[in-house]
Amino acid sequence: MAYRYRSRRSTRKLARKSKRNFILTLILVIFLIYATISWILPFFINALGYINSLVKPPAKLVLESSENASLAPPVFNIPYEATNSPQINIQGYASPNILVRLYLDEGSTKEVNAQSDGSFLIENVELALGTNNIWGKTVDEKGKESLSSKTIKIIFDNEKPLLEVTEPEDGKQISGERRLKLTGKTEAEAKVFINDSRVIVDKDGNFSTDQSLNDGENIFTIKAIDQASNSSEIVRRVIFTP
Repeated sequence: MAYRYRSRRSTRKLARKSKRNFILTLILVIFLIYATISWILPFFINALGYINSLVKPPAKLVLESSENASLAPPVFNIPYEATNSPQINIQGYASPNILVRLYLDEGSTKEVNAQSDGSFLIENVELALGTNNIWGKTVDEKGKESLSSKTIKIIFDNEKPLLEVTEPEDGKQISGERRLKLTGKTEAEAKVFINDSRVIVDKDGNFSTDQSLNDGENIFTIKAIDQASNSSEIVRRVIFTP
């Protein structure tokens, strides 16, 4: 009986020990799995990446560009700075047979192909009142544009310039001296002509000139022409009696 008791006791003791060992083993396995996921595996992956970058450096990223810097931009020939016309024609030069794209302020407006000699003509370009910024680019067969050309500023102005004649009044009668002082005012950059002879205009738009008189009626046509070729005209009649 004593032997059987000791045997059962040993069996229970061995079972408790096996259970304890199993729990310890399970804890160790869980810890190893956690350590592998948290530390060992990331370190291993980073190490592989570093080694791979040393053996095979990453290829440089090539960005597509919409510009072709080797293309020559067009050259525009606009011989004036202002106009009174809402539409203009623009001539210029570019590489032979290449596409020329015209830009007006912020948008593209016209496209033409240059001739075999490089010349081109862009017709009926619509202008807005005020200052218009005009530039262009050439375009290759792949649709890539050159750098921008030089920007040209064109003023569209359709208003007549200011013109005042302060002296003489119309129909004035003069006797004695055959000289007449004619004075007035216009815009600062306008040109003034009296009977088709140009007179000097100062920085403020004032003008003054002496005119000789003939016997009887003298007619003076005063005309002011601004930068956009708008004109204003006033006629003064002066009667001279010797």
